[in-house]
Amino acid sequence: MAQVKICGLSQPAHVAAAVEAGARYLGFVFFAESPRAVTPGRARALGAEVPPGVARVGLFVDPDDALLQAVLAEAHLDLIQLHGAESPGRVADVKALTGLPVMKAVGLSAPEDLPALTDYGLVADLLLVDAKPPKDAVLPGGNGLAFDWRLLTGRRWLRPWLLAGGLTPANVAEAIRLTGARGVDVSSGVETAPGVKDSGMIRDFIAAAS
Repeated sequence: MAQVKICGLSQPAHVAAAVEAGARYLGFVFFAESPRAVTPGRARALGAEVPPGVARVGLFVDPDDALLQAVLAEAHLDLIQLHGAESPGRVADVKALTGLPVMKAVGLSAPEDLPALTDYGLVADLLLVDAKPPKDAVLPGGNGLAFDWRLLTGRRWLRPWLLAGGLTPANVAEAIRLTGARGVDVSSGVETAPGVKDSGMIRDFIAAAS
């Protein structure tokens, strides 16, 4: 079974559904422009009953030190996800500042995007391979877009990685087959509207990834 991350959680029922179905990672978004954004206090409440072995992930987009410190002063997180244009140096700085492992998202659309995964693999603890957003996109992820999964066939990097971008209960098994991914990340693919998760879709996604 691939390890599953359910991202953009904001309701207790959906957190419970993800945990009960076997999710390994739960993502809480701290990016104000996202329809999935939560406050640090909300994230703390949502994560309060999460059992050991399930990681609480905070998603940030080009955060400054003040934002990271403000969130961590209130919310209990196990992992930082950087989903912006952070450089490898900034990834290293965030690790030092927070004392937490860092997952770095890297957008792909063509073979020339692949070397970035090697560069970030030198400093990040985990990699998230996502579809590169359109140039006019407001959100760096969660856009429901996929990329050519064959770009990843047979490839390996220095760090463990999760596949994201346009995944749904209907296609996640095929995505895992084509890429060899041992972890997958979903947000919009288990929603009925932007930011509105569906417990049944969460369960279906995790079952399909097994």
